[in-house]
Amino acid sequence: MLVTTTENVAGHSVREVRGQCFGVVVRSRGLAGNIMASLRSIIGGEIKEYTEMLEQARRHATDRMVANAALMGANAVVMMRFDSSEMGNTMSEIVAYGTAVVLDPAPH
Repeated sequence: MLVTTTENVAGHSVREVRGQCFGVVVRSRGLAGNIMASLRSIIGGEIKEYTEMLEQARRHATDRMVANAALMGANAVVMMRFDSSEMGNTMSEIVAYGTAVVLDPAPH
């Protein structure tokens, strides 16, 4: 499945728009990860525990979005975006969303 942040895909045309699709993930660091992150925040710099958690959450949300688009009969997602928010003080919500479409190769 092709996933792109653009509206148009070079060499292809949109035959059908299937609608919005999305994937949602809510993640929380464990107690040990939160303690390590808190200690790192005192020193400053990148907090690798949270960076890794958010990278994994984005991948997971994208995988869920792709599965949702496939169920809709799409072969691509265009205008893909991420959104994130914090839930409480310990959880992060990541949403991957876009428009599920059926692409055809453009005629030459």
